[in-house]
Amino acid sequence: MIRIYNTLSQQKEEFQPIEPGKVRMYVCGMTVYDYCHLGHARVLVAFDVITRYLRHCGYDVHYVRNITDIDDKILRRAEENGEVYTDLTERMISAMHEDEGKLGVLPPTEEPRATAHIDNIIAMIRTLISKDHAYVADNGDVYFAVDSFDGYGKLSKKKLDDLLAGARVDVEQAKRSPADFALWKAAKAGEVSWNSPWGDGRPGWHIECSAMSTCCLGDTFDIHGGGPDLMFPHHENEIAQSEAATGQEFARTWMHAGAIRVNKEKMSKSLGNFFTIREILESYPPEVVRYFLVSSHYRSQVDYSEDNLAEAGRSLTKLYHALRGLVPAKDVADTAHDRQFQAAMDDDFNTAGAIAVLHGVAAEINQYRRQGDEQAASDSAAVLVRLGKVLGLMQQDPEAFFQADTGGELTAEEIEVLIQARADARKGRDFAEADRIRDELASKGVILDDSREGTSWRRG
Repeated sequence: MIRIYNTLSQQKEEFQPIEPGKVRMYVCGMTVYDYCHLGHARVLVAFDVITRYLRHCGYDVHYVRNITDIDDKILRRAEENGEVYTDLTERMISAMHEDEGKLGVLPPTEEPRATAHIDNIIAMIRTLISKDHAYVADNGDVYFAVDSFDGYGKLSKKKLDDLLAGARVDVEQAKRSPADFALWKAAKAGEVSWNSPWGDGRPGWHIECSAMSTCCLGDTFDIHGGGPDLMFPHHENEIAQSEAATGQEFARTWMHAGAIRVNKEKMSKSLGNFFTIREILESYPPEVVRYFLVSSHYRSQVDYSEDNLAEAGRSLTKLYHALRGLVPAKDVADTAHDRQFQAAMDDDFNTAGAIAVLHGVAAEINQYRRQGDEQAASDSAAVLVRLGKVLGLMQQDPEAFFQADTGGELTAEEIEVLIQARADARKGRDFAEADRIRDELASKGVILDDSREGTSWRRG
């Protein structure tokens, strides 16, 4: 039985989907005005692993991850760039897909865009107004009346009175209460806008997700997820407006991934301490970055550093070393390792525990090889590949992993030329030159492995 930590109840609960055998999950996606950073990668990879494991357990998973393609930040960035906002969003969406593809993140079942759901957004706002949960302000904006929803604060555990006590009324916004939030923003002169019953404008950020999630998954669905900074106010506001509109529970289970930290501060664009996915992939293989993200529990905070990424590379290298030169057997039955792996993942998707199981399998492979039992090693290799797939790992040919170009000093072609020159030197009994070439390669991060079959190499 899978147990998931529910942010709403603040405890682990046995997962029982609304419809047996099927899981409906919505995760807040990107606001596409810039390249994705490692904090985004954390969320992308975390919920990719969750989706993979649920499918591994036999569930039919309908995974929806939205795209916010209209927003103040988008319009501001497009204006700074001197480009049409749709050109910016299309470019960033393509970059996002490229980045997540390199990290082994599978596409969601649906990827709705806010601009394609304007009619659904307007319909939900009309319902909220008709139920006295929203109002049209004098400035043409439409606001959700927070005090009209009794359950406000149940996710974040914030009290409305405390929020009001610390709030300041902005006279320009014409809110009835400083806690109220925008559902529809009236357009300023020359701004991108859509027609609505309240005049030209565009949707507020929070209403987008409520409209898209209920449109794709129904009024109530199984899991709602996102990054750690979305719990309040975004997810809290989603609950309020969705449940006020439908009269139904919005999401059964709420999941939040942990933050990436740099020097003890959360990685974010607003703090300027972020590293884009593509910047990091210039120096590290994608699978190493994925391993780094998966090796910690999805709810934990992860400290980004060159040392931690290098350690992830060393750990992943050990796993691939166990596979090197082996052909994994076919149709290997479940083993004790499979059961240990399942126990870890059933416990709130404990990938750290699952990774430990992979290293246990690798140790077993190495032991069988020392004993000369190639069949047993091949069987265990199949288990390592099978379990690794659930985490999105261990699916490369080992040689491809070891020889991946990560921006080192030498290309694969240059390395092969030097290896051939070393072989020629050894054939001519010029061992000093052969040693010099080996040392040169080692100084540039290339390790040679000599065997009776020849010389293979890997980046160290």
